[in-house]
Amino acid sequence: MGLASDERERLSILLEEVGPDAPTLCEGWQTKDLAAHLVLRDRRPDAAGGIMLSSLAARTQRVQDEFAAKPWDELVGLVRTGPPRWSPFSIGVLNDLVNGAEYFIHHEDVRRAVPGWQPRPSDAARDEQLWRTLRFASRRAYHRSVVGVLLRRPDGETIVGKRGPNSVTISGEPGELLLHAFGRDEARVEFSGDEVAVAEIKGTKRSF
Repeated sequence: MGLASDERERLSILLEEVGPDAPTLCEGWQTKDLAAHLVLRDRRPDAAGGIMLSSLAARTQRVQDEFAAKPWDELVGLVRTGPPRWSPFSIGVLNDLVNGAEYFIHHEDVRRAVPGWQPRPSDAARDEQLWRTLRFASRRAYHRSVVGVLLRRPDGETIVGKRGPNSVTISGEPGELLLHAFGRDEARVEFSGDEVAVAEIKGTKRSF
């Protein structure tokens, strides 16, 4: 199984365990909303434009709400099945490229929404793919920062997330760095640099 398929299955199992009304790290979303979002991405690309464009958000929300209203077992089954065969994202390599990080992040959105969560053990193959995703996602994620941002994994390899003055180094496992880049504060990362610059990056809105 590739990263996307593996994370999708793990998330599906977790969704079955917690039910449709469990909390997530996505503001305003319960698990039924998160599951509906994923199904919309996989199965209704015609209605997914509102994820990125506010002018299309109303239609996207309407279709997402329709999915969220489905019986829970049916909705989780759609998450588990993934993109239909007619979708180019059903192809393994492309599925991993487009959905690997998405499903990893949303899996953690459910795992980390309750007290006492712990990071999962490192996994070399998973972490390497997440690191590759971080390479192209980090500049967009930190584009609002007024200070420089460096992302460093435990072996010392570093990505420049934002070129700028008073650079802050954010250190952690690839998955933790990716979660931080995508706006999650429930990430095990460490900051080093000028105190004012660190405070600045901690308060900067990150998003992809």
